[in-house]
Amino acid sequence: MIRLGESQILTVVKRVEFGVYLADSSRPETKVLLPIKQVPEGTGIGDEVSVFVYKDSKDRIISTTQEPKLKMGELAALTVVSVQKIGAFLDWGLEKDLFLPFKEQVGKIQVGDEILVRLYIDKSKRLCASMKDLYELLRMDSPHQKGDMVRGRVYEFGNDFGTFVAVDDKYSAMIPRHEDHSFLRIGDCIEARVTDVKPDGKLDLTLREKAYMQMDKDAQQILQVLEEYDGVLPFNDKASPEVIMREMKMSKNAFKRAVGRLYKEHKVEITDKNIRKV
Repeated sequence: MIRLGESQILTVVKRVEFGVYLADSSRPETKVLLPIKQVPEGTGIGDEVSVFVYKDSKDRIISTTQEPKLKMGELAALTVVSVQKIGAFLDWGLEKDLFLPFKEQVGKIQVGDEILVRLYIDKSKRLCASMKDLYELLRMDSPHQKGDMVRGRVYEFGNDFGTFVAVDDKYSAMIPRHEDHSFLRIGDCIEARVTDVKPDGKLDLTLREKAYMQMDKDAQQILQVLEEYDGVLPFNDKASPEVIMREMKMSKNAFKRAVGRLYKEHKVEITDKNIRKV
């Protein structure tokens, strides 16, 4: 059986001026064209050829000896080459760019972005890309341990959970929602530290440095914001986590640690309603 979106070994059953026709030995009546420029030199009737099967610009099933960057059941980071009203087109290493429908996008994308996608067959039996349901294809057998620095790609934002990241473009990971992710975009590549490895193998990540180093940065950020507020923050360390995240871009715990340091260093004073620079 000839399988769309997959690499397979097929047998040459007919030669024509513009190429050869290939078929699966179990279903010789179903044939697919391999264009003449793709036919390996010396190939004859009965020879086996490894090909990838997809559809050409006229929606005809066709095969190629080229290796695509993405196959059925896989994930790959592909570059956006065009953005239209109905969707985008991605470079996947073949002559015809891969279509990413608008309804299969999970965030705004633009030309030049490198985004993580999977392959699927739509209702019209065409191969398309999707940014959705990537989670199911990500692996949970990462070799990374707590404390490791890793590289990952942002592939989705989950408001109730956090920022979903594919470490090494293949392992399941997440930045918890209490960390500021407002500056991140879908497709961004980040460097992060593993804070936990869950029993099922999923990774928890942080963009923040180790606590003692991060506290210095947070304290400096608070002093900078105090300057912008003329030396008085209109809230204290008892404010809601939402207010602190919105105004300070840090979690409530990180804010309290940094404010505590500034207080011990006599750089701020804390009142019932605000924080003042000394």
